[in-house]
Amino acid sequence: MTRSGTTTPLRLPPVAPEVFTSAVESLTTRLRGRLDAAVEALAAAPVTVEGGLFGVRCGEDALVTLAPDPSGAVTDAEQARCTCLLAPRCLHRAAVLGACPVAVTEPARPVVIAPSVLSGPGAAVQPTGAGPSAGPDRIAEPDQPADGIRPTQQVSPAERDRPTEPNRLAAPGAEPTRAPADAPTGPSTAQIRAAVGVWTAAAAVLSAGTAGTGAVLQAELLRAAHTARLTGLHRAEAAALSVVRCLRTARDPYSPGRLAELVAALRELLLVAHLLKAGDPEPALIGALRRNHRPDGSLRLYGVCREPVIGPDDLGGVVTHLLDDDGRWYTLRDVQPGGPARAGRTGTALVAIRSFLSDHFRVSRGGLIISGATVSPEGRLLAERGVRATFAAGRPWTESAPATVFARPLAESAAVRFPAALVGDPGGAGDHEGTGGPESAGYARPLIGCAVEIAATDGEDLLVRELPCGGDAFADGRLNPGAPFRLTPAHSHPALAHTANFQQLGARPGLRIRVLGRLDPDRVTTLRALAVGPVPGTEATLRLPDDWQGRADLGYDLLLSDHFPPDIAAPSPPTTSYAAGDSPLWRVRRLVELAVTGGRRIAAESTRGNDHDGHAAVLRRSGLVTGADLITALGAVAGRRSLDVFGRHSGADPDQYATQWLATAVYLAAAEANLRHGTWPGHEHTEPTAPPAPAQTPPPTIHDP
Repeated sequence: MTRSGTTTPLRLPPVAPEVFTSAVESLTTRLRGRLDAAVEALAAAPVTVEGGLFGVRCGEDALVTLAPDPSGAVTDAEQARCTCLLAPRCLHRAAVLGACPVAVTEPARPVVIAPSVLSGPGAAVQPTGAGPSAGPDRIAEPDQPADGIRPTQQVSPAERDRPTEPNRLAAPGAEPTRAPADAPTGPSTAQIRAAVGVWTAAAAVLSAGTAGTGAVLQAELLRAAHTARLTGLHRAEAAALSVVRCLRTARDPYSPGRLAELVAALRELLLVAHLLKAGDPEPALIGALRRNHRPDGSLRLYGVCREPVIGPDDLGGVVTHLLDDDGRWYTLRDVQPGGPARAGRTGTALVAIRSFLSDHFRVSRGGLIISGATVSPEGRLLAERGVRATFAAGRPWTESAPATVFARPLAESAAVRFPAALVGDPGGAGDHEGTGGPESAGYARPLIGCAVEIAATDGEDLLVRELPCGGDAFADGRLNPGAPFRLTPAHSHPALAHTANFQQLGARPGLRIRVLGRLDPDRVTTLRALAVGPVPGTEATLRLPDDWQGRADLGYDLLLSDHFPPDIAAPSPPTTSYAAGDSPLWRVRRLVELAVTGGRRIAAESTRGNDHDGHAAVLRRSGLVTGADLITALGAVAGRRSLDVFGRHSGADPDQYATQWLATAVYLAAAEANLRHGTWPGHEHTEPTAPPAPAQTPPPTIHDP
């Protein structure tokens, strides 16, 4: 979409799922077949904004007008109008609504749901306490209660006395949640019906693939998500909306980053729907309302670093990370359309919290005292009414709370970030902030810090060795660093300083630095570096300016020759390099991702031939017998078609195919998490725990990758 007469991108307002769904359902069968082409044709259509109204010209006699409410979203069908004769049941109106992003849903009010809406027979069900999505973009009103209310259910005495099953979706070592004696032990009938609808819509998306999932299939999935919201299935609704957003934003379905996100979102959606429709009593499957909260008293925060953000839909900006005295993380986020150019500019841009005004550089080196703070579920500081902020002095990484970031060995941090029971994290799919489960609700995802010695370069990456506990024990020069692992730039765009800084660091082997970053979820033993600082107690480290407060943000601060010591003793070169392609699990991931992008037909075609048999043989020789069996079964199910009573092909069974794909995806996620965890230096590898795979027959135990 562009402004009329210019090439400046213009974002249309978000649209509530039920508005787009009703527009698609009002179309005739012939118009539905033309909907995808109409949405694609709108990419070059002129868009005008006048008086808060968005106008999209779809032809000489068709002008679609969108009138968002004060929240900025189209939440009612009357807010979308068209001037053509077929309106409101016209193709223009449905196409424009389909080109808009999906809006964040509002809390659901108690309603009487008709049996036809739930896609099943039975009397009407009146759920109570239904709430909004638990998705990552959900921001609720501060005056609403902090706890979600599950729908009222009738439970028989036999079900009430049934012992609570262990939480299979929680992280290892977590204590099982014990429900009260009078608490519901499973989803209600209405919730099971809603879960069946979600499963059916998701299975249809999986069978069609990314290329075949047009506006009609997306509308069916949004309809199922809306029904899930009405019945209080917060986690299922969040996962469904995440799948739709991934489908719409992935312009190139073969882009590695977006494809991995879509696979994870679809796996989460199918897994939650499968367990719910089977009546699983696990409370984490229902999900909880994620709301803003107000911490007691004032917040004393210390700036840690700045992180450039380059996202889909030409988003760009910066996130400033802060830490309180208890080690909890918060963020100040400034991300808007503008792409990499904006991400490079906003490193020193102004940041405003009500009447407080500063810039991201000062906040990242200094600190804040905030009274009446409002914090989102992802740990973002919000400029709500009543919030007052004051600038305060910061602290270097060697003092107080920032120093605790470097107190844990890297192997322990990897165990926390990559638990064996990764699949089914209650955080929900598409959690771009990465907040994870309930233990981190209300706070930002922690960054990981360690002290390292640079050993060598490997392309754009650095091979480094970890120094124990910050490196204070190495002041005498006697080194005993650990096994090598990899540092990689968070971004390689030329508008940012990551590449230039990595070239400076790689030219000085033997340099000891503190690194702050995130573990790379797609590459083993790899840390994405965001900021660096000097290691205390040694001369072979950085010498940064005083106003930098002992750290350099790799995306914004440019390291110069004056920031390095003159003479550094070169270490011995590393003898081991951990590569992401060493694991044969890529053969499983290839089929799982191909099934998502190409659909069932492409998945079946790819498994016909000697290459597929060779992949299965390699997996068996590597000890991954379960993986070999699963990809073989997935290929067989993908090509299987049933016959009717006359011997004609009656089409494929989407449920069986979706179940087999889900079993393979669940295995892949658990095996890869175990591999990432086990290959970090200093970690003693253990046998992984097989996740609950919803296959037709229980698969054998996952072998050690």
